[in-house]
Amino acid sequence: MLGLNKRDTKFLIIVILLTAFTPFLMQPFPEGSAMAQFNGGYPDLMQRVAIFGIFAIGFNILFGLTGYLSFGHAAFLGVGSYSAVWMMKLLSMNIIPGIILAMIMSGLFALLIGWISLRRSGIYFSILTLAFAQMSYNLAYSVLTPLTNGETGLQIRPNDPRILDGDTASPYTNLFGLDMSASYKWEVFGHQFTFNTGFYVCAVIAVIAFYISLRIFRSPFGMMLRAVKSNQQRMSYTGLNPRPYTLAAFVISGMYAGLAGGLLASMDPLAGAERMQWTVGGEVVIMTILGGAGTLLGPVLGAGAIKYLENIFSKINDTVLHGWFSALPDGMEDFLVTIIHPFVGKGWHLTLGLLFMLVVTFLPGGLVEGGKRIMGLFKRKPKGDGDDPEHHPQSTPHVAE
Repeated sequence: MLGLNKRDTKFLIIVILLTAFTPFLMQPFPEGSAMAQFNGGYPDLMQRVAIFGIFAIGFNILFGLTGYLSFGHAAFLGVGSYSAVWMMKLLSMNIIPGIILAMIMSGLFALLIGWISLRRSGIYFSILTLAFAQMSYNLAYSVLTPLTNGETGLQIRPNDPRILDGDTASPYTNLFGLDMSASYKWEVFGHQFTFNTGFYVCAVIAVIAFYISLRIFRSPFGMMLRAVKSNQQRMSYTGLNPRPYTLAAFVISGMYAGLAGGLLASMDPLAGAERMQWTVGGEVVIMTILGGAGTLLGPVLGAGAIKYLENIFSKINDTVLHGWFSALPDGMEDFLVTIIHPFVGKGWHLTLGLLFMLVVTFLPGGLVEGGKRIMGLFKRKPKGDGDDPEHHPQSTPHVAE
């Protein structure tokens, strides 16, 4: 189906089902319960998980397949956001023109940066991409103020021309009249689930982006990218020039980032220079490594984990902590609050850092490797497994797993 073998088709169907039932999966606890603090089934978080999942999928095509570590992908995210907002100001509040322009402009910008940066490899390539990202941030923040509106950010105004919209057109971001912010709630046995139009638009695009990355992983082009990562020098000795392949991967990855930036603008029609900061570029690196670089599902899992932790742990303040430990004696309650306080609220990055350190140390393959280890505990090995005196050839591991 769709050019995939039977195993990949099952894999894609599982991803589609998980995406479709995200509102249920991220809202496991009833409203008003003690555990409701850890629910994440509200539109803003679900949309961000889908959007940053796209961002991480695209980054994984470059880093996971070729081994080229870029710290500058935030620049393409920002270019995509600015391009989409300009389309909404000039043409229409329909998100399609904005998303298309976001991908085109980010792709062209990635072509320019990649053409220069890919003349070097290793740490020198990473530093070059970081330098370009910081230059882009400073240009957007101060030099290109007529285009970016500087520190205030580019935003929609009532007097914008929007030449494709009529008098009756929606003043909000929409998909052919379907309001992106529209949502409805469904309550079942004390659980309240929110179904948001914007999330499902982002989710459908994320599934398409995932399918394209799956085809890239399985294609001869993907095999060439893995050859670049494995031994670029040996590849050159065979007469193949690796640079066109790495440049193509860089541009594709940049277009994914631009798509994510366009969707961010569609969710909230405001583009600011902060989306180009190096911290955003570092965040997608952490997402990919945390989930499992070089795997298909890993970057999506990493993006979901980080955005969930960011939204949940950042809301836990001292008042919430005192509520949790109120049944304990005062001295013990204050002691526990003092110990936990640095890891939540504004200090949630410390928790993220510790989690990242543990994963890199004990699970180099990320969350995907952790899932495989857990599944391995429940699998019964066949009798005589490992006894192969004739040394028969083994099957090739599945890249998606």
